[in-house]
Amino acid sequence: MARDSAIPPDSFEEILAWLNPDRELAGQMYVQLRHDLAKLFIWGRCADPEGLTDEVFDRVAKKVHEVRPTYIGDPRLYFRAVARNLIKENFKKIKTHLSFEDVDQSLQQISETEDDIEDMEECLHSCLGELRADKLELILGYYAKQRQAKIDHRNELARRFGISVETLRVRVFRIRACLEDCIERCLHSKAHRK
Repeated sequence: MARDSAIPPDSFEEILAWLNPDRELAGQMYVQLRHDLAKLFIWGRCADPEGLTDEVFDRVAKKVHEVRPTYIGDPRLYFRAVARNLIKENFKKIKTHLSFEDVDQSLQQISETEDDIEDMEECLHSCLGELRADKLELILGYYAKQRQAKIDHRNELARRFGISVETLRVRVFRIRACLEDCIERCLHSKAHRK
């Protein structure tokens, strides 16, 4: 994916200031965030992790002036949310633009990655088993339903835990990030044993 990523200098400066008031720390956080987002796209099996990482920063740069003043919490969570939306968009594009020739290639890739999928499922179950009961209930409940039922269920979960829906999202994001790290370590360990 060839890109002409031109973040306006003032938007880039505001992104850095949003990450951390100390410019040196902000620069380090920026580099680490780029690395983390690229890993997220790789983990999401996206074809162009670097291009998609650029797209995240482009999108945030367009909104940073309006989002930053009212955003509460770690700004990196906002970047990751944009990245997750891009992963979803990427899969929708793939589904709608898949040709018959691509189907043969996809089937071949699926058969090649069947062991990978099995390993991923084993690691997921193992990592879920390491969660405390309340965290397990929260993460499983958060993703339990579809459409309007999902929204209603998430509101009910927030009420049950005595927190706001926004806090619920942050907690789920943190649990999910821990799960992703756990799964990545597990897969890495399995790869070294093969």
